Amino acid sequence: MHNSGHAGDADTRFQTHRAVQERFADGAQYIAGKLTKGTSGRTHAVVDPSTGAEVYRYELAGTEDVDRAVAAARAAFPGWSAATPGERSDALHRFAAVLADRAEDFARIESLQCGKPLKLTREFDVPGTIDNTAFFAGAARHLQGQSAGEYSGDHTSYVRREPIGVVGSIAPWNYPLQMAAWKVLPAIAAGNTIVLKPAELTPLTSLLFAQAATEAGIPDGVINIVTGTGKEAGEHLVGHPDVAMTSFTGSTAVGRRVAEIATTTVKRIHLELGGKAPFVVFDDADLEAAANGALAGALINTGQDCTAATRAYVQRPLYEEFVERTAALMETVQLGDPFATGTDLGPLISHVQRDRVAGFVDRARAYARVVTGGEAPQGELAEGAYYRPTLIADATQDSEIVQSEIFGPVLVVLPFDSDDDGIRLANDTPYGLAASAWSRDVYRANRATREIQAGCVWVNDHIPIISEMPHGGYKASGFGKDMSTYSFEEYTQIKHVMFDNTAVARKDWHRTIFGDR
Repeated sequence: MHNSGHAGDADTRFQTHRAVQERFADGAQYIAGKLTKGTSGRTHAVVDPSTGAEVYRYELAGTEDVDRAVAAARAAFPGWSAATPGERSDALHRFAAVLADRAEDFARIESLQCGKPLKLTREFDVPGTIDNTAFFAGAARHLQGQSAGEYSGDHTSYVRREPIGVVGSIAPWNYPLQMAAWKVLPAIAAGNTIVLKPAELTPLTSLLFAQAATEAGIPDGVINIVTGTGKEAGEHLVGHPDVAMTSFTGSTAVGRRVAEIATTTVKRIHLELGGKAPFVVFDDADLEAAANGALAGALINTGQDCTAATRAYVQRPLYEEFVERTAALMETVQLGDPFATGTDLGPLISHVQRDRVAGFVDRARAYARVVTGGEAPQGELAEGAYYRPTLIADATQDSEIVQSEIFGPVLVVLPFDSDDDGIRLANDTPYGLAASAWSRDVYRANRATREIQAGCVWVNDHIPIISEMPHGGYKASGFGKDMSTYSFEEYTQIKHVMFDNTAVARKDWHRTIFGDR
């Protein structure tokens, strides 16, 4: 295991820090096209998790700010929903162009607030967001109902898809920019307006995203950002009577609370919740490919990904070698400054999260084998929220480390015997967001894709996503889809329109019900 320390580009870090102070000097709330300060009376700090240093301090949103943001979104709705699909599409194409022009700003600020390696934000987070924007720019022209037809005598019916109204969305801290895009883009492409509450830890790129939308010509009030606590701003947003739909990404426990509040106003709910993705390796798999896939799948974003590979089930003939190879690969991963060129893995989002992950691993020592990792690095990285990539073997299926979402760079490996056992163990969890199956046998792999209960099942890969395909879970991982035209439809409501084609038919229908008048 190597540490790159903090030998990164100091000028880049300093310039990014200074840019944040200047860009958000007016506050961390974006309402009706303007930055303002929150009115809760409390402040919160954005902290660089690689150093523990404060990056930006801002005034949190209170319920009054949420009310103003919802009012702005409501006022913008008639004009935006009345825009033609072509007009909304043109605006989103301009939005994608602005994002592309400012890609480096987004990459640096995302790295600073999240601790992500700059190469990850440059090559994954920001390009993915630009691609999502371009996709929904195209999708905006394809909001289709159902063709007209005479389904009832002389009546013609057709189905309209219409926007819902004001959408209230809550996004997590692990992918702030991408989650803002996943919430905002399908909603506004369909003609809705939105109030987004990002996580208090990582609001900066969500604010930058909204500013870029304004620069692209998207009208004021279509996209609003309120940065406050979940308890105050989040719950008020979800329960607001003028919010027609709630979209939430986060833990299953908080998702239950969101659903509970949303039911009081009978609004539509979209939930993308926790995950505990199985990584099933059959005995005919390419072992080298599987080990490398496990490394990437388990450690992406320092394991802070609800689709990350967390439970590797390996058929017994390959089990020990898989453990050895994957552990050896983990030991080559370089922890370090997110702004350093050679850094593979950054810190966790906070010391609180680092300690939470360490607690899971420390408790597992009583019943499982920690093969590699299992500790925070010392030396230059000690002040940051770093944790070494960790592989745990020989745990039991019902143990905490196997059943609970850890959200850190930890992979647990367990053996299985028959194919039936492998699939059964993969499904033995409350979650069902993502999974992968590794085999050279197409029939074996196809069976796994049919029988594993998850919203996405990769074959001989783990983690890639594309704008054209849906992302969302089964079971306690929630319901509804992000990305793709499936997510686009989530943000619409269906209206049946029916025409009576003849006056005679109308008269006869009335006579049938009421007789001659």
